Amino acid sequence: MPSAIPNGASAGLPPAAKIDPRGHRFGAGVSALLLIAATLTNSPWLVAVVLVSIGVSAAFGLRYSIYGVIWRRIVRWAKLGPAEPEHEYPPRFAQVLGSTALVLSLLAFALGAPVLGWLFALAVAALQTLLAVTGYCIGCRLYFLRWWVPELVTRIWTRGTPRASGSLAGSKISFR
Repeated sequence: MPSAIPNGASAGLPPAAKIDPRGHRFGAGVSALLLIAATLTNSPWLVAVVLVSIGVSAAFGLRYSIYGVIWRRIVRWAKLGPAEPEHEYPPRFAQVLGSTALVLSLLAFALGAPVLGWLFALAVAALQTLLAVTGYCIGCRLYFLRWWVPELVTRIWTRGTPRASGSLAGSKISFR
């Protein structure tokens, strides 16, 4: 299964929980289906449901993911074996980006711009579908780019501790 995190990049991250990447993909699939259903039925309230789900885990950690709770039950019920765990921060950062887009979507609906609202929602649905189908997480990869947003979000999650050595400026990352 492809990893959402580039090879060798976890070494430059502060300590955090490890997640089952299959659960991340499962949650992405559920989110994508809900967002597509919302678009087809013209139901912005479903966008809000997805926002609550990914927003909670983005803010408080993936262990609080609504989809993660369901996934853990599926793993127990289906007796699935263990998976190679991944660092939580890149997928969590992707959820911050998705939550931001969904907030913009709901704001567009509230301001009377439904076309823009559906564009934001469908953009998130497309990226979630990509993750669910292929395991490739664009938001996770954006976490490793050298820009200030991932550093700021990491400082919030770690209560002030930056990523190892302040940034990834001097580290090599392989995107295989």
